[in-house]
Amino acid sequence: MESRRLDKWLWYARFFKSRSLATKFCASGKLRVNETVVKKAHHALHIGDVLTFPKGPHIRVVRVAELGERRGPAVEAQTLYEDLDPPKPRSKSDPRPHKPARREPGSGRPTKRERRDTEIFTGKSDPERE
Repeated sequence: MESRRLDKWLWYARFFKSRSLATKFCASGKLRVNETVVKKAHHALHIGDVLTFPKGPHIRVVRVAELGERRGPAVEAQTLYEDLDPPKPRSKSDPRPHKPARREPGSGRPTKRERRDTEIFTGKSDPERE
């Protein structure tokens, strides 16, 4: 029966940007293959195995459909697995903000003009620049 290294497959399926990140994740012990915790990146993965792991704010549950031969485009990577529990879209009542927080004008770093005014006021300005 054909098999593939776990870290390679996670990289092929584009769950991680690099194979070294996939290897570190496997070593962290946060990944389960067929309900068994796996801590080795070289664990043999077969077609039909079910992987359970956290990815961002979601718990991913995927079944291996193909082992793959290379890290191809995203469309090809999506054919390598079947998503058993797809991430749910965020609801309207989700407390996480959608936009970056706004701040009051003047409450952060000083502007260039404010900094120069402060330097002139404290006497730290460079006389050659004036």
